[in-house]
Amino acid sequence: MITTAGRRCRSQTGGSLCSSFPVDPSRTPVPARQRRRQRIIVASTSLAGATLLHWALSSRPGSRRFYALTFATAGTWIVGGLTGPTVRRSAPASTWPPDGSLLAPIAIGTLSFGAFYGAALVARRVPVLDKAITEVMRYSHLGSGPLVILTSLVNGVGEELFFRGAVYAEAGNFHPVAVSTAVYAGTTIATGNPALALASAAMGTLFAFQRRTSGGVRAPALTHLVWSGLMLHYLPPLFRQTHRPDRQPRRRRAPAGITVTATPEDDAVQGWKYCTSASN
Repeated sequence: MITTAGRRCRSQTGGSLCSSFPVDPSRTPVPARQRRRQRIIVASTSLAGATLLHWALSSRPGSRRFYALTFATAGTWIVGGLTGPTVRRSAPASTWPPDGSLLAPIAIGTLSFGAFYGAALVARRVPVLDKAITEVMRYSHLGSGPLVILTSLVNGVGEELFFRGAVYAEAGNFHPVAVSTAVYAGTTIATGNPALALASAAMGTLFAFQRRTSGGVRAPALTHLVWSGLMLHYLPPLFRQTHRPDRQPRRRRAPAGITVTATPEDDAVQGWKYCTSASN
């Protein structure tokens, strides 16, 4: 830990050479009043963000309400991250990534996407996960591509500022990796989507370890952006309902003499497509 190294430096030099030694603000003691204020900010931001996220993913894909709520969610994370406990943007050059290198976070984001892409191929064969992922992919299929990408990336930055920034810093020495990941996964569980919950638990753990290793949020934020961008580009085609030969049109009961056929295409947005024929 940075603070441990700082204490070692002071003990060996008497403190004369340690005035500029980097200290992680999340490890710096704060007054009790300020600490209570920080906890209120973290708790209220978590609750507000989880609520907005639930509402956003309950909205019609491509609707103005969906974009308004997703941008509001991102704004909530950003405000909570900037007003909560202080956090470094990145660690000093002597720590990871070396010399501020961007290659390591980019590589980790790319490798993470590769692992998730392989998992997605398996998830297609698991009905519960297939349905959960398909529901999320609707927002890419039926929405505006640039807006979906923008909301995803802005939310990615906001999530890192808040969860790996404010929440991680607030945890202090009390298992910050586990605490920040649990809060992150908990807000995603509020959506009721098991695929998102599993993804947030896995990636939240990775991002938290990057935060601990790098001492700041720049590395996990960059990894998050790379991973999200690749997921949005390559994953939707795997779960495009209209291209799934195993999904057959469903039929609903109708009054005598009327045939009603429903297709799975845009089912949740456009409703049932009716083909009626009156009997003679």
